[in-house]
Amino acid sequence: MPSTSDFERMLRGVALRVTRPRVAVLSAVHDQPHADTDSIIGVVRAELGGVSHQAVYDVLRALTVAGLLRRIEPPGSVARYETRVGDNHHHVVCRSCGAIADVDCAVGPAPCLTPSDDHGFAIDEAEVIYWGLCPACSSSRSS
Repeated sequence: MPSTSDFERMLRGVALRVTRPRVAVLSAVHDQPHADTDSIIGVVRAELGGVSHQAVYDVLRALTVAGLLRRIEPPGSVARYETRVGDNHHHVVCRSCGAIADVDCAVGPAPCLTPSDDHGFAIDEAEVIYWGLCPACSSSRSS
């Protein structure tokens, strides 16, 4: 688990000023992958006290633009954030409870980056979402 000094190094590595809200947001997202904004705000406020919604939104945006966070938004879901960036992984989402888990590419290095027709685009990322029922929801439906 990264420490505060690790998060500070990450911020400096992308030329962002180290602030308590930035460190707190990085820590919150690291501890709760795929967290939504409200959850992140709750964790940051528990750690720092009175931090505004807007401050957390601004930090999330800055960290995402800097490449320290990845924002995902499965259809029908609010935006969620994760610290796993730059590896072209995908997600599986439960249709019932909304749980999200990471899924590595199935074969070789980033196979999803080769579409059947790229329409002239210079593709650098692919996003695949698998849908189904998580183990807990599957077992509760069969009971």
